[in-house]
Amino acid sequence: MNIFSLAAPRESDSVLDRARKKAFWRLLPLLFACYVVAFVDRTNVSIAKLTMSQDLPGFNNAVVGLGAGLFFIGYFLLEIPGTLLVEKWSARKWIFRIMVTWGIAAALTAAVKTPKQFYAARFLLGLAEAGFFPGVIVYLTHWFPNRDRARALAFFMIATPVAQIISPKISNALLKLGATGLASDAGLLGLKGWQWLYIAWGVPAVALGVFVLFGLTDRPRQAKWLTAEERDALEGELQREKEILAQKRQHLRLVEALRHPKVLVLAMAYFCIVTGSYGVEFFMPSILQRWYSLKLDALTWLIILPPLLALLGQLFVGWNSDRTQERCLHTVCPIALGALALGLAPSTQGQLFLTIACFMAAYVGFKAYLPVFWTLPSLFLTETAAAGSIGLINSIGNLGGFLGPYLVGKIETVTGSFAIGMGVLACSMTLSAGLVFFLGLGRKKSVALSGPMQTAPAEN
Repeated sequence: MNIFSLAAPRESDSVLDRARKKAFWRLLPLLFACYVVAFVDRTNVSIAKLTMSQDLPGFNNAVVGLGAGLFFIGYFLLEIPGTLLVEKWSARKWIFRIMVTWGIAAALTAAVKTPKQFYAARFLLGLAEAGFFPGVIVYLTHWFPNRDRARALAFFMIATPVAQIISPKISNALLKLGATGLASDAGLLGLKGWQWLYIAWGVPAVALGVFVLFGLTDRPRQAKWLTAEERDALEGELQREKEILAQKRQHLRLVEALRHPKVLVLAMAYFCIVTGSYGVEFFMPSILQRWYSLKLDALTWLIILPPLLALLGQLFVGWNSDRTQERCLHTVCPIALGALALGLAPSTQGQLFLTIACFMAAYVGFKAYLPVFWTLPSLFLTETAAAGSIGLINSIGNLGGFLGPYLVGKIETVTGSFAIGMGVLACSMTLSAGLVFFLGLGRKKSVALSGPMQTAPAEN
């Protein structure tokens, strides 16, 4: 099974196929690396808190949950403007700005001493990163025809499970820089391990930002690394597809698109799933440590397993959705699976194998639907309207990233248990699956788009 069908270009390929493959291998690896670092900077508080709460008085689960969630309030405020700048101005310049400022903000989290300072640092980090994810989603529509889009999105989005696979052991090593015997009582250069964790993950964001400025290309017509024939072929394919699909899409002004019922339903569905995913992702290390009294070395090995399965699920769902041109069930089924697994997880307490199995299935639900879900807005909207709707869906949806961690942290602080919070998150995910299913976008159609081996995108 060739997941991407975009292996390195060969001389026997058509001009268009060479252009598609060059674009894939030129653009996606860099964007992938950027998203790995972005996701680690967003979520590394889940590991940092394991020692941060010991060094800083008052940093209980409620404080950490609120601080983790405040990132998404800052993210919300600049999301739509940032997405529109990618469509109307320059993706590489805007992503460069984002990465440099978020790297600085992430590193400065090492300086916090009080809960209020922690809240401010997380809020500023959200402001700095706003627009990155939806901006990339819009950017990929400038380069990849519909037949490649879910696979390109899948390759980009597996950065989140990859980040969760590679970061725990690295973060664990960074935490030890502040441990007695490895440096000094105060830590290496007077800093604690959790401070080094924030600094060490902030610096790569700034460095990658420079690579983005010089390595990305905004549009195919500007790509000097494509031949003139390849540029014309790719631009022609994108334009041809736009003209054909525009006959079926709604031509709406930006304001009309932002209040379109389907856009609002997608935003609510995304809000519900993000509430579930971030509520678990920020607290899974704490849950496992509470239930099984695990040492940090063992814990950081176990929390790699759920995102590992999620990575495979994300690749498969993106590939199979493009193969079948079905979007709806490829979004709904992973979310429903994750909701079921999360709801069952509290009943497995005391049986580590079953607990990890439930978290693994839950992570499939958190990740596998993503590349397909983000093809849905472009099924009924075009250009600026589609870009604005993607920004709105992502900004509203990511407010769930505030609610989920806050609920889990607050409920645990009040009840002394994570079980009730996990049940709430499972209900939220179930609602998300139901909304997407009854909206019905992306169900498979058999109408030909035109051209050989090409079918129309699923539409409602």
